[in-house]
Amino acid sequence: MSASTSPLSQPLRLPNGQVLLNRIAKASMEESLADDDFLPGEQMIQLYKRWGQGGAGLLLTGNAMIDPYAITGPGNVIVRDNGSLDRFKRWAEAGKAGGSKIWMQISHPGRQVFGFISETPVAPSAVKVNIPGRMFAKVFGTPRALTGDEIKKIIERFIQAALVAEKAGFDGVEVHAAHGYLLNQFLSPLTNLREDQWGGSLENRARILLEIVNGIQAQTKKEFSVGVKLNSADFQGGGFREEDAIQVIEMLNKTNIDLLEISGGNYESPAMQGGESNGTKKREAYFLEFAKKARSTAKMPLMSTGGFRSKSVMEEAITSGALDVVGLAAPFAFEPDSASKLLSGNLNSVEVKIPNLSNSTFNSLSKMSAIRLQLRRIGQGKEPKLPSSLIGNLILDQIRSRRNAKRYKKFLKVFEFQNTFKKPSETKTQ
Repeated sequence: MSASTSPLSQPLRLPNGQVLLNRIAKASMEESLADDDFLPGEQMIQLYKRWGQGGAGLLLTGNAMIDPYAITGPGNVIVRDNGSLDRFKRWAEAGKAGGSKIWMQISHPGRQVFGFISETPVAPSAVKVNIPGRMFAKVFGTPRALTGDEIKKIIERFIQAALVAEKAGFDGVEVHAAHGYLLNQFLSPLTNLREDQWGGSLENRARILLEIVNGIQAQTKKEFSVGVKLNSADFQGGGFREEDAIQVIEMLNKTNIDLLEISGGNYESPAMQGGESNGTKKREAYFLEFAKKARSTAKMPLMSTGGFRSKSVMEEAITSGALDVVGLAAPFAFEPDSASKLLSGNLNSVEVKIPNLSNSTFNSLSKMSAIRLQLRRIGQGKEPKLPSSLIGNLILDQIRSRRNAKRYKKFLKVFEFQNTFKKPSETKTQ
């Protein structure tokens, strides 16, 4: 199949009229490249300039945090508009330089916050992250349950983050409701034990997600796209199941969102990390089977991220109708021009050869650390290079995270002094 006739090369018109130049998306990866003010740093902007010339139809940013008191990692951007909009404008312009659309992924970690960042994170209910092994007992703090007023303020912060993204020139936002973060925690009966309007039935557990999506759509222009990232399942007994995901998709149909990205797993069961491809379709695209099930329900365009490596499998996913967009993450860390090379026919597969470690949690963390190293190298104008020692790189990454955590705590003191935001637990109901 020639490059011009490849289904991956075909444009896609989204429900709101926005057009993606092709069917390849650079999926979200946590960059950890914020500057000292937790705004997009120079390395972040250089990274997206490189990706912006890489040929993808859509670029999805890494976690952009909607609440300064809740971050997944201490190097992440915190979205706000207090005289800092120019930094976000430069970020958006960098990603759009080569014709790609760029959406900001907006997120709240809920309970999935490392203890050295916050000992008492917030969550739907006071259910701690539980990773087997004594060494992980104190990695995460014990969360406290959000109050009803705090939930409403979080909804508003998601909406405000989307408004900042729109003003800065981003083409849309993706609301992160997967991977065990806050909105996924609300959806899961394992982590949502509430008995009020935000818990119990699936309709109640999905209420916060739907109010965020509807609120963003009500306050942004039609041309500004809104997408959602949703788990196919959490892969935990008694947790969020495929049957639940189908029902949530039915609810999202009524919102007319522009794109639904399908993924899976969380910190306790990191299915989103997958495994190394062994050349089979099942191993490569490990959420594709669920996408096929969802296709008969979903009215919105579908995207799936997770293990796509060979061009033939990507093309089949599009021609079969299972997906409208193929998401690639790690390949863009090791080959920033993955999309253009796949589309031109100069590349037929994108292999990511990070060795596996025996411990599943260490394996997941070491791969994320190795990817973050590549993003820093690209942001510094260097070429990607696998670290000589995964464990050594993981240790250095953890040291860097703790250094960033100290920087983050200093930032919070200044932030509180400036009174740009008030801490949720101290804010009076308006």
